[in-house]
Amino acid sequence: MRPADTRHRGPHPADDQLFAPKWVPVLRRATAELSWLLTRGYPPSATLKLVGDRYALTERQRWAVGRAACPDELRTGRASKQLLPSDLGGRPISIDGFNLLITLETALSGGVVLRGRDGALRDLSSIHGTYRAVQETDRAIQLAATALLALRPGPVRWLLDQPVSNSGRLAARLRELGPALGLPWTAEVVMNPDRELAETTDVVVTSDSVVLDRAGAWLNLAALALEAAPPRWLLDLGEDYAEADAG
Repeated sequence: MRPADTRHRGPHPADDQLFAPKWVPVLRRATAELSWLLTRGYPPSATLKLVGDRYALTERQRWAVGRAACPDELRTGRASKQLLPSDLGGRPISIDGFNLLITLETALSGGVVLRGRDGALRDLSSIHGTYRAVQETDRAIQLAATALLALRPGPVRWLLDQPVSNSGRLAARLRELGPALGLPWTAEVVMNPDRELAETTDVVVTSDSVVLDRAGAWLNLAALALEAAPPRWLLDLGEDYAEADAG
């Protein structure tokens, strides 16, 4: 699986303006306010529009706020199920493949990486059913492997979405690199990884909110992997700026 020579998963052309330092406090307030309202049962879509209109946010800024926000009860639930590295204890791991790799690729390419209220790292990329390897793909796989090796996990399997193009090629690349990286993991192409991740007893690696809320235990592997290569653009929207505004 060969990446295009010049292809990266870097920032959107407008990101320098949309996520400039002057916007960060505004986006944090919007995230905290949206989370405050969601905690009190307000509907997500309409509430995001309400908050976005209040702060005159663009569509991409609203997307970032929506991905970073979560109600208090879900944040508490996710925190209770998040494993510390020392707690892994040889347990098997199932990885939401595209979810993890695209976040790592984005970080390595200098794109925006979000930290939400639940501590999970998320990107603002969208593959729209088509995935192409980039120059940072192998490096992203290597970072994941290095972080995993330090944890001494049980069996590790990658799950990739069958409907996404090039999923078979990526699975083959993962199988090829695994032994060389010291991890003879497996890579499976399945129709619905989210459902398998939500139902497995394995420790789950994902930042997908629905899966996090259904899974039994999860590992913030993206954050652990990026300790060795800190994101050039980490947008931390997890600080509860606006509870005073809302309260």
